[in-house]
Amino acid sequence: MKSLFRGALIASLLATPTLANEPSTDLEKLSYSLGIVLGERIQNDFGDLDPAFVLEGLKDSKDANSWKLDRLEINQAVQDAQARVRAKQKKQVEAMAEANIKSGEAFLADNAKKDGVTVTASGLQYKISKEGSGDPPKASDTVKVHYEGRLISGDVFDSSISRGEPVSFPLNGVIPGWSEGVQLMKVGSKFEFTIPSALAYGPAGTGPIPPNSVLVFDVELLEINPAK
Repeated sequence: MKSLFRGALIASLLATPTLANEPSTDLEKLSYSLGIVLGERIQNDFGDLDPAFVLEGLKDSKDANSWKLDRLEINQAVQDAQARVRAKQKKQVEAMAEANIKSGEAFLADNAKKDGVTVTASGLQYKISKEGSGDPPKASDTVKVHYEGRLISGDVFDSSISRGEPVSFPLNGVIPGWSEGVQLMKVGSKFEFTIPSALAYGPAGTGPIPPNSVLVFDVELLEINPAK
């Protein structure tokens, strides 16, 4: 794990008593700000720590002869803490993934009963808001679309509509639910797709999309560029 500051600087920042006044000079503001940044980084990486021993360690960092643990013990303590954090995060992700399976299955079952919703053999669900014209694209084609993607909670995780910029991509380079669904559309069409996790990002998830998430997309097909 990389440190933000050298030991002597950290010690000089935090070895002073609690101040009653707000920082006013440039040096005071910088010193206080770096203390906040360091504290945030520590809490983000390890959670709550014992402030007294954190301060003691910062003070001792100026002189290796004053260290109360040797370098091997220090490294081991940090490695053990990192392992505990990773194990805790793994359990949280697994619990989230399991919960998302259950909530996703319930959502898909309810959505399939709604008027106008069609379920394909793969499990993809779609509803036509507006029908376009012409031939639908092939998997090898590139399409231009406007879209908005949501979790079943309603939280929007991506939207070309809000950015005001349509997106072009080859249909054979996206998640299976998108590839299958857009091939049902004609230029000018607007569909709502409800995509099971298995046709989306599955147990891995990606970015703002948690593992085993059912995804809902509003998609408008603007243009088809056939493969050459």
